[in-house]
Amino acid sequence: MSSAQLPEGSRPTARPISTGITGLDDVLAGGLRPGHLYLFDGDPGTGKTTLGLQFLLAGVQAGERVLHITLSESERELRQVAASHGWPLDGVDIFELLPMEESLKVEEQYTVLYPGEVELSETLKAILKRVEEVRPKRVVFDSLSELRLLAREQLRFRRQVLALKQYFSGRDCTVLLLDDRTAGEDERDLQSIVHCAVRLENLAREYGSKRRRVEVLKYRGVKFREGYHDYSILTGGLELYPRLVASEHRRAFWTEVVKSGVPELDTLLGGGLNPGTSTLVIGPAGAGKSTICFQYAVAAAERGQDACFLTFDEDLAMIRTRMAGLGVAVDPLLESGKLTVEVIDPSELSPGHFTARCRHRVQEGTKLLVIDSLNGLLAAMPSEEHLLMQLRELLSFLNNQGVTTLIVMAQYGILGQGMASPIDLSHLADTVLLLRYFEAAGEVCRAMSVVKKRSGRHERTIRELRFSSRGIHVGRPLHEFQGILTGVPTYVGAAGPLLAGTGDAEQR
Repeated sequence: MSSAQLPEGSRPTARPISTGITGLDDVLAGGLRPGHLYLFDGDPGTGKTTLGLQFLLAGVQAGERVLHITLSESERELRQVAASHGWPLDGVDIFELLPMEESLKVEEQYTVLYPGEVELSETLKAILKRVEEVRPKRVVFDSLSELRLLAREQLRFRRQVLALKQYFSGRDCTVLLLDDRTAGEDERDLQSIVHCAVRLENLAREYGSKRRRVEVLKYRGVKFREGYHDYSILTGGLELYPRLVASEHRRAFWTEVVKSGVPELDTLLGGGLNPGTSTLVIGPAGAGKSTICFQYAVAAAERGQDACFLTFDEDLAMIRTRMAGLGVAVDPLLESGKLTVEVIDPSELSPGHFTARCRHRVQEGTKLLVIDSLNGLLAAMPSEEHLLMQLRELLSFLNNQGVTTLIVMAQYGILGQGMASPIDLSHLADTVLLLRYFEAAGEVCRAMSVVKKRSGRHERTIRELRFSSRGIHVGRPLHEFQGILTGVPTYVGAAGPLLAGTGDAEQR
């Protein structure tokens, strides 16, 4: 018995076809199953027309005949959209059909029948005639709202969509129905007809660009990736960032201890940091958090490992100036490609996009990743709850890939018990490096200590931290401290310099 003679439910599953968007194919478990009706709905500005064009262009690349039926835009407008993305529409058959335009002509007004009844019938006949002429493998209807207006009644509209479904099912044609959600609650009837329903959303933010996300509402017989997935509309089309599931990404890696290039700091950390772990560097503003983390990135690059510094708070010129003050030349490492500095604007970035950037860096070979700072990342997130969940998945993914991750978090306030963290991440981090100010002999000094390290032993002492033109200096363990947990460590030892011989005291 051939596959054509088998009952529909027992036929072999056809290989999915690409939507033209890599991230969307991943969410849809490989793409769209051919020969079905698919619904993509969303408010104006969510990129439905752009998505439809990408789907058709993917068909052209596969050598298929494709048809775009435009009911709301003219062919000229459609080509302008394509030109804005740099797409030639060679091979895309465009059928421009604006049914309401004809009803404006006085000599063609209908008096016995409702205009909508005649226009809907004529519109569908014109569409099916063009389909018979082109015989496409892929079709895009843009948009269903025009057909809904002509149908006037929801029941009649549903019957017409069912008729279209039956018509295309026998022609091995994959059809995308684009809708702008003008039907409200009635659109659920449409979702029950199609094989798969996907929703595109715009989320307005008080400042910065909109956050866009997509959700697959249903996909019959397919185990798709559930939940919301962020996406961007860029020059060149939609770019979708599938929700990260860390458990799907595991690999073996070397466990050699990661050194900072500052022996005393490595000693404080019990020999150094371990690959596949995350470290939270926390403290008040100006305590040296970013400098410590950048030193780790420099040391990794000097060892020949790829290191990436993602910064929300500083630009590259400021980093160059600060590191030059420590006697560190950044440009040779940048030119070698071993060290990468990427400046990120939180107002233009979605959480999913940031996660995708981190994944891309890891895929390119990054072994040490710095996020500076969590405060900037928090500004790009809609809520603290979502931040914690996404950070947990991101850190688990980085750990599974053997990446050494350092995260900077600035606490509010400078001194005293009034210092507070914008979010509690200590339970997610494997290591916590705490920086504090303290007063000794009439001077404001810096102190550092390790309060947590899951991967091994570490010192439980407090050491002084200073910066000079010769680099980072970490002093001996100081046992003459008290009050570290109050936020204002107090030195009760003998008077005199704690860390002598470093020079450049003005840079302390």
